[in-house]
Amino acid sequence: MARLAQTADLTDIQREILSTVRSFVDKEIIPHAQELEHGDVYPQEIVDGLKELGIFGLMIPEEYGGLGESLLTYALVVEEIARGWMSVSGVINTHFIVAYMIRQHGTQEQKEHFLPRMATGEVRGAFSMSEPGLGSDVAGIRTKAVQDGDSYVIDGQKMWLTNGGSSTLVAALVRTDLGADKPHQNLTTFLVEKPAGFGTVAPGLTIPGKIDKMGYKGVDTTELVFDGYRIGADMILGGQPGRGFAQMMDGVEVGRVNVAARACGISIRAFELAVEYAQQRETFGKPIVQHQAIAFQLAEMATKVEAAHLMMVNAARLKDAGQRNDVEAGMAKLIASEYCAEVTTQSFRIHGGYGYSKEYEIERLMREAPFLLIGEGTSEIQKTIISRGLLKEYGLKR
Repeated sequence: MARLAQTADLTDIQREILSTVRSFVDKEIIPHAQELEHGDVYPQEIVDGLKELGIFGLMIPEEYGGLGESLLTYALVVEEIARGWMSVSGVINTHFIVAYMIRQHGTQEQKEHFLPRMATGEVRGAFSMSEPGLGSDVAGIRTKAVQDGDSYVIDGQKMWLTNGGSSTLVAALVRTDLGADKPHQNLTTFLVEKPAGFGTVAPGLTIPGKIDKMGYKGVDTTELVFDGYRIGADMILGGQPGRGFAQMMDGVEVGRVNVAARACGISIRAFELAVEYAQQRETFGKPIVQHQAIAFQLAEMATKVEAAHLMMVNAARLKDAGQRNDVEAGMAKLIASEYCAEVTTQSFRIHGGYGYSKEYEIERLMREAPFLLIGEGTSEIQKTIISRGLLKEYGLKR
């Protein structure tokens, strides 16, 4: 049992799930991650294994065929999976967010239609907020849905869809001109069903090819183009337009806990690689771990791993308790992603010249860590969320 990143007061079921996932990661993910990642190959066999473990239905209620587990359990599972290969955690992350949004905000018909098939992995989810040139300015969305009888016609272009090609259900946030004073009150989430694949996958709906990325390979990242795409009003999440912004922000809030968990997983793996290498590599007649310069780096790395893990766990537990956790989730995502970049860099430096070789795992981690600095909102966005939340609590009473 490793000393770092342990979580207190877990149930027997939680410990059993985590033990099973960790064993799967050690046997089925880590040995194959380098080859699959360098080839930008979708990890189908690994995904099939996760389906068999029930991971796709981890947080879906038991009444819909899922395991009914908590956000904390899910976050700890993601931490383990990201320790093996972050791209695999990306395969299930957007699926998890869409399932969560349907569970929390969907109509009863939508829950019954989607959740049982999402629990088995038959239906795979992706979600879409961003657009070209939009960044974090979600209220500025231009993709537009115009009502036409009992349906809507959507036109526009979405960007940065994780699982855009492999998914069969996309929760897409678009603009519906409802005449509300505030722009975000004119946004609506549509549940877009589609076949997996690329190109024109349905009339008026195109998924261009994969975007070539520095890291985060294997998982497909795409655009989504609507051109006169017609969709029924019954596919509005929750049944009423104008609620999309709040629904998406709820999903992103748990998504930030997920990103923090991914950052923790990469940090743990980077530390494991560094502490192992430092005991094997010798300079000046002794293992480099016996040099104070290296020993102190390992101490710093371990402290950052532990701090990030504890903040991630706290944010997850607050959400599970039904409490608001926007500040805590922002803090966890901020510190975990920043520490992840620092820990991987320190591990890379400990590896010396070998860290620059593609034969060594740390090379892959160095390309994966930067994604977490921008995914689910940049560090600057997190600071904005945190500071605004703090001022609500600590603002001067006049």
